[in-house]
Amino acid sequence: MHKQQVQAADTLLKLVSELKQTTIFSGFASLNDHAEQRTEEFTEQAEKTKCMLSRIGEEAVGCLKELESHYYSSAERTSSLYSYSQETMP
Repeated sequence: MHKQQVQAADTLLKLVSELKQTTIFSGFASLNDHAEQRTEEFTEQAEKTKCMLSRIGEEAVGCLKELESHYYSSAERTSSLYSYSQETMP
């Protein structure tokens, strides 16, 4: 009877060990799945950010061109250039 109890205890310990390993490996699988999901989310967010920055850059270029056009055609600029050229001419 004692021998059977020892064998049963040994079997139980092996079973517990296997369950622990299964739990650990399943935990790693879950962590890997979570890491992959987060990586996909960050990749999507990076793409959205890249598109947004590109759009902002395009808008900035358009605004700068418009401001440059207004500056070069403004009466104040042309009058100040005319005054400056009059002052520097001998």
